[in-house]
Amino acid sequence: MRLDSTMLGQRSAPYTVEVTSRQAMNFAAGIPDPNPAYLDDTRPEGILAPPLYPVALSWQMTVDYDRYWSDSLDAEIRTRIVHYSEVLQLHRPIEAGDRLTVTGKVVAIQPHRAGTHFVIRYGGVAADGTPVFTEYAGAMLRGVTCADDGATADGVPAVGKVDDSDAPIAELDEVVDALAAHRYDAGADIHNPIHTSPAFAQAVGLPAPILQGTCTLSRVLREIVNAHAGGDPRRVRDIRCNFTGMVLMDSTIRLRLLRKDTGDDGIRVYFNVLNAAGEQAIRNGSVTLAAGA
Repeated sequence: MRLDSTMLGQRSAPYTVEVTSRQAMNFAAGIPDPNPAYLDDTRPEGILAPPLYPVALSWQMTVDYDRYWSDSLDAEIRTRIVHYSEVLQLHRPIEAGDRLTVTGKVVAIQPHRAGTHFVIRYGGVAADGTPVFTEYAGAMLRGVTCADDGATADGVPAVGKVDDSDAPIAELDEVVDALAAHRYDAGADIHNPIHTSPAFAQAVGLPAPILQGTCTLSRVLREIVNAHAGGDPRRVRDIRCNFTGMVLMDSTIRLRLLRKDTGDDGIRVYFNVLNAAGEQAIRNGSVTLAAGA
């Protein structure tokens, strides 16, 4: 199968949603993250959505692709999509009650040794038009040849290579139990049978269902917020990583905080995640936190 860069610049129809307390709470429960900012509706500040919540919004536009995109990818090509890169910029926290409009634009189609790297920029704005988040969601189209030299628009930010050769500053082993993918599927409303159906997973050549990459990423983010942001998710400004390996249920993963750089405007924490086989399930990870009060 082949794809060229003529889709570059294509824009989606808008997706509008009102974020409810229940949605924010359910996403947090699916990670799982017991931070009161997401769960305690007695707080005067109200309920916040977890920082990675925008991926649940852009997913709705991915799973209903024909509705939001006029020039759809071939259905067979879409079966080869794997989430490969993520850059999420948070301009402000998402709060319960926010009415957001999300639009997408194809901003990169590039050849890759594994296929074609296909990046959509999703922008979420509030009802008053102010920006809330910008997500660059990168898919690897496995086995799909880019028929030309590829193209990029609008200065797509790079994930960036992270040196993981030194000893980490902190490590945490975490059990991924048998129901982890099901809880995230339900809580985040991100459904793909490759994560919950043994029959589907085996049909596409996997030994068993695999945990959603954004679920693994949310677990790392939880630990970074607790350890380096005083439990305050409002300080999260930028999240970047590559998804490079599988995480199976009934296994133990290792969250590794590699280094922390501190500046006048905040800190940046670098990380990776190893699966049970010792392979990097997430690499080149970084989270930027605004300076605390």
